[in-house]
Amino acid sequence: MNMKTCFGAMMLCAAVAAGCGGGGAKEAENAESKAPVAGTGGDKYVPYEERTGEESVVYFTRDLSAAGLIKAYEQVCEDITGKVAVKLHTGEQNGPNIIPREWVKALLEKDLKDATIVETNTYYEGDRYTTEQHRKTLEVNGWTFCPVDIMDAEDTVTIPVVGGKWFDKMSVGKNMLNYESLVALTHFKGHTMGGFGGSNKNIGIGCADGRVGKAWIHTVKGSDDQWSIAEEEFMERMTESTKATIDHFGKHVTYVNVMRNMSVSCDCEGVAAEPVVTPNVGILSSRDILAVDQACVDIIYAMTAEEHAAMVERMETRHGLRQLSYMKELGMGNTRYKLIDLDNGGKEITAAEAAKDLKPFAQ
Repeated sequence: MNMKTCFGAMMLCAAVAAGCGGGGAKEAENAESKAPVAGTGGDKYVPYEERTGEESVVYFTRDLSAAGLIKAYEQVCEDITGKVAVKLHTGEQNGPNIIPREWVKALLEKDLKDATIVETNTYYEGDRYTTEQHRKTLEVNGWTFCPVDIMDAEDTVTIPVVGGKWFDKMSVGKNMLNYESLVALTHFKGHTMGGFGGSNKNIGIGCADGRVGKAWIHTVKGSDDQWSIAEEEFMERMTESTKATIDHFGKHVTYVNVMRNMSVSCDCEGVAAEPVVTPNVGILSSRDILAVDQACVDIIYAMTAEEHAAMVERMETRHGLRQLSYMKELGMGNTRYKLIDLDNGGKEITAAEAAKDLKPFAQ
């Protein structure tokens, strides 16, 4: 019996058991008609002048160093209180592009003395698939100067997704509930599935637990293809996961994006990542997740055609720009913002000015 025949037989049995003749099939048809439908336009960039809504504040520095990271964070840390989780991608073993450990250590020592780096296990088999493997990778990569909490090491918990169309809850690492504030410290780069990885990806994928939450985001139930959800639907599922986490923390969450060593590959590809061809830019921070990711994307698009070719191709072919439009639809932030230049007395600048005179990438 093939799958279609099996499904039909199941529906017939359900209808007979209910004593409703053809009513069961009608109910199934109605349920199918109410199934979520993914949005469109994830391959289309929306210029600033075509956007509507309020403006948020995004801070920018060209200073790619520990001092620059501290400066960017200190603009947006007002509500980071209590027990603090710092979510960053700690990388596969010997990954070349992750945020330098020395920068993170300096930030924690100055401004986040009692904070804990948080991660979850991966959905794919690799250096961080099990907690034991993950602990070994943390050691290899030098994340030994502060506590690192693998939040799903012991168990998972679900938290509500308010206003989602794919989920009404998301499964995350149980230990997330132990923290009062969240700092999303993100290496902005490309991404094989998401087009780009900013704060939205860092939280949406990075806080979902490795076996349940990540499966909900990536895989059609029952599919043999682990990565069977892609393009706009994937962006929307990931974004709803993010919304669950940032709603959980409320105002006690903030975002820092580091535009450095921007391969089109995610840090989960480790030493197999595509070579970096996009120039380094700087560090951005905001209390608005959409605004900070949008500003990074805008700076990429403001680069010369040669500078941004690889990143733009990656974002558009994966329909990754749907991350931005869906965050706006869900009320997660603004696509318009004031970009404040921390290197020049707080002057307001454009993305084009931030992308001006960039030097070619050099290792």
